[in-house]
Amino acid sequence: MNRDEQIANLNNTSDWDFIIIGGGATGVGTALDAASRGYKTLLLEQNDFGKATSSRSTKLIHGGVRYLKQGNISLVLEALKERGILCKNAPHLIKNIPFVVPRYEWWEGAFYGVGLKLYDLLAGKYGFGDSQLLSIDETLKRLPNLETKGLKGGIIYFDGQFDDTRLLINLVQTSNEQGATVLNYFKVISLIKQNGFCCGVIAEDLETGKIVKLYSKVIINATGIFSDSIRKMDDPDAKKIIAPSRGTHIVLDGSFLAGNTAIMIPHTDDGRVLFAIPWYGKVVVGTTDISVNKVQLEPVCRKDEIDFLLSSISKYLIKDPGYKDVLSVFSGIRPLVKSGVNENTAAISRDHTINISKSGLITIAGGKWTTYRKMAQDTVDNAITLAQLKFASCITESLPIHGSSKSGLKTNSFYGSDEEKITEFSMKNNLNKPIHPKLNIREGEVLWAVKNEMARTAEDFLARRTRTLFLDAKSAIESSRKVAELMASQLNKKNDWIEEQIAQFKSIAKNYLVDINSS
Repeated sequence: MNRDEQIANLNNTSDWDFIIIGGGATGVGTALDAASRGYKTLLLEQNDFGKATSSRSTKLIHGGVRYLKQGNISLVLEALKERGILCKNAPHLIKNIPFVVPRYEWWEGAFYGVGLKLYDLLAGKYGFGDSQLLSIDETLKRLPNLETKGLKGGIIYFDGQFDDTRLLINLVQTSNEQGATVLNYFKVISLIKQNGFCCGVIAEDLETGKIVKLYSKVIINATGIFSDSIRKMDDPDAKKIIAPSRGTHIVLDGSFLAGNTAIMIPHTDDGRVLFAIPWYGKVVVGTTDISVNKVQLEPVCRKDEIDFLLSSISKYLIKDPGYKDVLSVFSGIRPLVKSGVNENTAAISRDHTINISKSGLITIAGGKWTTYRKMAQDTVDNAITLAQLKFASCITESLPIHGSSKSGLKTNSFYGSDEEKITEFSMKNNLNKPIHPKLNIREGEVLWAVKNEMARTAEDFLARRTRTLFLDAKSAIESSRKVAELMASQLNKKNDWIEEQIAQFKSIAKNYLVDINSS
């Protein structure tokens, strides 16, 4: 899968069944669903796949323990089922990990234990393991660095973990394999209407500046945090439906947990659930919940969010992390759907909403990563009806995702079944050297990402084809020149492009570093 091939597909097709705007989890999931049913499908993303919200999650595929407290049983049931389906279809990326809720009060065992038993019950055949009470010794065996003062034990339960943008890239590849045309750096700048009905888009290839008109039976707006901007493009008087909320995470060295068990803190000072999760040898701590008025591709957190995360997790660890221990900090904006006025965003449900405007523009909004497949299914079902197309049933419930092996076995690499091909490619082209002394990433992976995963910039590779920027911002910055040089050799770019890439990446990456002098 490469961009030139996608451009050729675009030029050879005059009329699409569906044009999907937005290349995050929802948009790509919708493209996969539509293409796998046999419909002519085009997806356009203004930046890189997953650039916004879909790359900045807490890295969990889960039912949502906190939604039990809200009484949203139907959402939990749906998410737990989808968790099981995804584990089956992408076993190379979904990992079952244990979570421990530490108990420091006598009542917490019964209170949280009952809730987690209900969580087990709702999971049914899709369950990952039964929750149970742990003694103090059993808790410390799982979490040797846990604060022992006042500790009365813990409760263990099991949930899913994943790499969000690696899954997204594999979904893009699967969509393409099913017949969809998928393009990044292709921005929709206006909608085309005939007799008041949306029938196409005018879009710009941001790499060449070329403007094209594209026609489709249905236009699907799956732009997440930018949903309202597309809706305003359709109808300037359209009311906003998105209540954006910023969530921030910090990344620490793996020694702060010293194991493969995560911590779940069920109630923080702001009413959120807080996690400390082992991920690629590091620890991801998050998340905050801050209502924001402005959406942006690269949101920047406030100092008080970092302070909150550090102080909250310090209450549960023997060694208190400080600013100097933060390897990376990243923020994302959630596209929550408004359900009332003056509402705390932490309390807004992750249920998804499908809106069809008077002109026939379909907007799919809300939801969460875990339920992307069901969101896509519902969206395509509605789109088929609107376009009066011959109905074809959804098949994604049993459709393997690119990278999963035929045997269904898990691999030690997030590349899954591509790992052997990448190793062979790297050895054949003498590209086995690491791009940085601290990173287990080979030179061959950079060229592979350009040739087969549509990476177009140094940031694409360091932030989303690999997770370097999110795991170790300093090492990512130090790797940017090597990555840009390797990409330039594949993309036929010159020195000025390399320097431009380095400068652009450093400008973005500086926001992933914390200022230790501000602590």
